[in-house]
Amino acid sequence: MLYKSYDYLAEVYDELMDNVPYDIWSDFIIHILKENQIENGLIADLGCGTGAMTEILAEHGYDMIGIDNASSMLEIATDKKFEKDLDILYLLQDIREVELYGSVQAIISICDTLNYILEKEELKRVFQLVEKYLDPGGLFFFDFNTVYKYETVIGDRVIAENREDISFIWENTYDKEEGINCYELTLFVKEEEMLYNKYEEIHYQRGYTLDEIKELIEDAGLEFTEAFEDYQRNPVKKKSERICVIARKAAKKEEIK
Repeated sequence: MLYKSYDYLAEVYDELMDNVPYDIWSDFIIHILKENQIENGLIADLGCGTGAMTEILAEHGYDMIGIDNASSMLEIATDKKFEKDLDILYLLQDIREVELYGSVQAIISICDTLNYILEKEELKRVFQLVEKYLDPGGLFFFDFNTVYKYETVIGDRVIAENREDISFIWENTYDKEEGINCYELTLFVKEEEMLYNKYEEIHYQRGYTLDEIKELIEDAGLEFTEAFEDYQRNPVKKKSERICVIARKAAKKEEIK
């Protein structure tokens, strides 16, 4: 059966993402936040999924808002927050149409969430909403997969993994002219002894260059601050696969020194 993106994947998402170094990523993000005098306060997580990073930041004393357009992901995130007794607000919203009650000190978006925005004008709209809801001087931290990664590393490649209770086949097709990577995900999930059910989903992502991202940030009224390679403070290279970006909203004039 063919499912919409994350309809069924949500059920096994955390298991499949167990190779993501959330501890390393969160340490890096928290360091960036504290480096910018954000020790606590309100933070929004765009494309929070099942809440893995949202939970970690909440456990470090931040007041978290998790935002995602997949109800199946948020259902799992909500169950986990109650299990861990965490005070997190989850909102079912498309990040292109975010509505918050007020401003926040920082906004994050990780794990190539923004690559799911397939049109530049729509990504600019996301950045405009970030600018709208950030406090003056507020911080925006996000990552994205590069064109190089889709063209050279995963494009037109099949990735498969066989585990005890779940296996997957991940078929990538990259359209260089459109800049869109399509990946068809087939899951085989063990339901009972010797019985596996098959699930299929299709996902689309767009690769961006750092120059494109900078332009969209500035067009949205944000200030580009810094970019580096994959949760390390290494310079961006031509062969960088994931880039982290820091941008900010301009401070009020009286706050500018």
